[in-house]
Amino acid sequence: MPVTWILGIETSCDETSASVVRDGRFVVSNVVASQIAIHRQYGGVVPEVASRQHLEKITYVVEKALNDAGLGFNDLDGIAVTVGPGLIGALLVGVAAAKAYSYALRIPLIPVHHLEAHLYANFLAHKELAPPLICLVVSGGHTSLILLKNHLEYEILGATRDDAAGEAFDKIARVLGLPYPGGPALEELAREGDPQAVHFPRAWLGKDSLEFSFSGLKTAVLNYLKNNCEEGKESFLPDVAASFQAAVIEVLVEKTIMAAKKSGVPDVCLAGGVAANSTLRELFKQKAGQEGLRFYFPDKILCTDNAAMVACAGYYHYLAGDFAPLTQEACANHPLIVAKL
Repeated sequence: MPVTWILGIETSCDETSASVVRDGRFVVSNVVASQIAIHRQYGGVVPEVASRQHLEKITYVVEKALNDAGLGFNDLDGIAVTVGPGLIGALLVGVAAAKAYSYALRIPLIPVHHLEAHLYANFLAHKELAPPLICLVVSGGHTSLILLKNHLEYEILGATRDDAAGEAFDKIARVLGLPYPGGPALEELAREGDPQAVHFPRAWLGKDSLEFSFSGLKTAVLNYLKNNCEEGKESFLPDVAASFQAAVIEVLVEKTIMAAKKSGVPDVCLAGGVAANSTLRELFKQKAGQEGLRFYFPDKILCTDNAAMVACAGYYHYLAGDFAPLTQEACANHPLIVAKL
């Protein structure tokens, strides 16, 4: 069977990335140009700045990905690119570049949803993994429980009603005076605190609900800090960070385990930027083991936005013949569309 080489391109937010993946499972190169240092001075991602940085870096990361893989453009079988959701200006850069390469090389243009790309990162980390499985995709923009029935065949079991978990992490991190990116900084601060010091609410949303809500928790943290200030009490910030983190993580883990048990699926996966959180991983391992479930998660480099996960998902679209015309557009609110092989 011939080898299939897919070039992935990812520019949905503030990471410019290109990757070459072989046969959908083997990462041959994965180049990520981060913009963290640039956006840190603003306290968060500035969309226009992100777009301009993508324009400056996109050609460089693609050429480096090919060089690192020891391949030329003519060796490629397809170009996979994130078409949404994300920042529209950032997405446009990646989609335009992918269309140009597709046209020039006369190879398929493969559109990939950002959510499914995160899910498929697990297939790069665990070669034995196969559907069906339950995946919690948790990041700054998403908190979704997904049942992958077969490759490219999805069912959304639950999602957030308001803030995504990563968004809540970032907002509370800013309140605590932590630098961007807030999630990793808050996790680091939480290591110094007691997760049981402050009891913040858990939004269960009903006995059998698989949906999430973090806006109430965010408000509870703000009120706690405000009340302490008004009463002249000092808030020990590591305890606040640890207690907030514990409230988020408990709900994420419990609802994912519930989804697996209700679906009768023994494999549980974690994906997305927040999947890099060590405390979240450890609680998942513990709870999944207690329930007799197998738990999988990607390496940290595959949790944050990267093109390897895009190329991996793109490979399965390639097998399905799911190609896009050169009129393909980027979409900031792109829905996850069910497709079948």
